[in-house]
Amino acid sequence: MRIRTLLPVLIVLLVVLDAVYYRFMQTAPESTPDISLISTAGEELRLSTYRGRPLLITFWSTTCSSCVREIPHLLELYRELGPRGLEIIGIAMAYDRPDRVLAMQKSRGITYPVALDIHAEAARAFGDVQLTPNSFLIGPDGRITRHQTGSLDIAQLRREILAMIPQQQSSPAETIQPSS
Repeated sequence: MRIRTLLPVLIVLLVVLDAVYYRFMQTAPESTPDISLISTAGEELRLSTYRGRPLLITFWSTTCSSCVREIPHLLELYRELGPRGLEIIGIAMAYDRPDRVLAMQKSRGITYPVALDIHAEAARAFGDVQLTPNSFLIGPDGRITRHQTGSLDIAQLRREILAMIPQQQSSPAETIQPSS
């Protein structure tokens, strides 16, 4: 008699544990999902076209204070390393109103592309992203080398990105010639 009573409870417990696992234990993909996004400027951003250079994808929200505090650091990183190949794409969460995203992009002077994920397709493609900030550093080979939920350590991120960027070669005119 006891087993008949426990069996339904065990089944319900297994279903609940499975749902919790699915909801919170999703893992990020190992390589960049081949998806396209539309930037707030109306440009198509196909992630596969960023192969060959480092790419930082950051999921954010206008209501996320950590995300907003991170913006100036990302802008500085983009200004410094963008000319050397770094690309950054900010992806606004599906629950973020587009007018608020556009207003923040303008007020904060965000110069890297920002995309709206209105149907949460990008969030699903990156392992069902739910929390912000949530960032993915993608190497030139398309593999995800870092997945960070929460604020980024910008100094560490900078070092990782620099390791992905080929060192600039000196031109012959810049080479110091020994004096005769």
